[in-house]
Amino acid sequence: MLDASRPLTIAFVLASYTRDAPAGMERATAALARGLRQLGHRALIITASAPAEGITAEEDLIVLGSVGVDFPTEDNDLRNAISTHGQDRIIAKDLRRLYRRHRVDIAVYVDALWGLGRLAPTYEGVRSVLAMHVIGHDEDLRPALERADVVIAPSATVLAQAHDRGFDSAGWTVVPNALLAEHTPPDPEHRERLRHRGLVRVLARLGPEKNVHALLDAGQLVEHPIEIVLAAAGFEQHLGAQAAEYRRCDHSAARLFKGSIHGDGLPWDQVQPWLAEAAVIIVPSTKETFGLVALEAMSAGTPVITFDVGNLPTLVGTGEDAGGIVVPASHGEFGLWSAAELLLDDPVGYAALSRAAYYRSRDYMPTTVAHDFIKAVR
Repeated sequence: MLDASRPLTIAFVLASYTRDAPAGMERATAALARGLRQLGHRALIITASAPAEGITAEEDLIVLGSVGVDFPTEDNDLRNAISTHGQDRIIAKDLRRLYRRHRVDIAVYVDALWGLGRLAPTYEGVRSVLAMHVIGHDEDLRPALERADVVIAPSATVLAQAHDRGFDSAGWTVVPNALLAEHTPPDPEHRERLRHRGLVRVLARLGPEKNVHALLDAGQLVEHPIEIVLAAAGFEQHLGAQAAEYRRCDHSAARLFKGSIHGDGLPWDQVQPWLAEAAVIIVPSTKETFGLVALEAMSAGTPVITFDVGNLPTLVGTGEDAGGIVVPASHGEFGLWSAAELLLDDPVGYAALSRAAYYRSRDYMPTTVAHDFIKAVR
């Protein structure tokens, strides 16, 4: 047991971590690290991706050079890089050296593969935590689970998926993702102007499960202005997959009545302000183990339209205190557009959803989630 009454040093290991990366694992890691620092703990982030030239290094960011891959990369290339020719022993030795130098109390491996959880070296006095944002491949997950003292996941969805795959998730703990920053939502008058303007926005990583191109194909008759921002992450299914996905989305966006698409993503500190200025945010994902973009939109008072998949119904809500509209996936992408248009034509319902969205998001502040994390791992 850790003495959580004293300041702890927590090291997060995530090979693909870079500031402003358009991926939930990276942004959630940064948010939890911020919350822990606000509670008086020290949080390190160990990455294999060096900051771009001219970018100031983040607080307590450490680059682990022995991983030896260039990003973006795919699962097999990373797995081979860290497990062949004794490289796993070299990386484990480097991690132990870092833990000793920085007097680390807790090592958090953010994913079995990308967070190097499959290697997770033992070191006396260091508690090993596997943060399972998604259920990975068995060849990574099985050794990662054997090495972990504690397993956490951002939602009950992940626990259920693990159970369905034959893993015993009964002892795992849900620690939700946190908001990276607090954002003051627009006042009611400005929010009403946004509703009247009717601007629909979509923010997503370039992954097929984000389902953006299908949403755009179904929106060709929508008369509201539509803005889409996409970005490539440091990981992909296979090399070139993200570029191909962008081409599909770009082709679909060109046929929208009033549509624009941008492929450079947004810096983290611009995400919530951008979401705040939308009338609604559509999250068209067909898989979502948490739904960080939906949470960020709600924190800005912007209602969310999404499918009833993964953790999204729990996050957005489906009752009187819902922060958006959850559409049955069986209704397809046309159902998402229909829900958005009906909401924009309902000023009373829209105002209620906007208020509820903001208040639902308050449970995910960095210090709140950091408290949950400490209770789960001590």
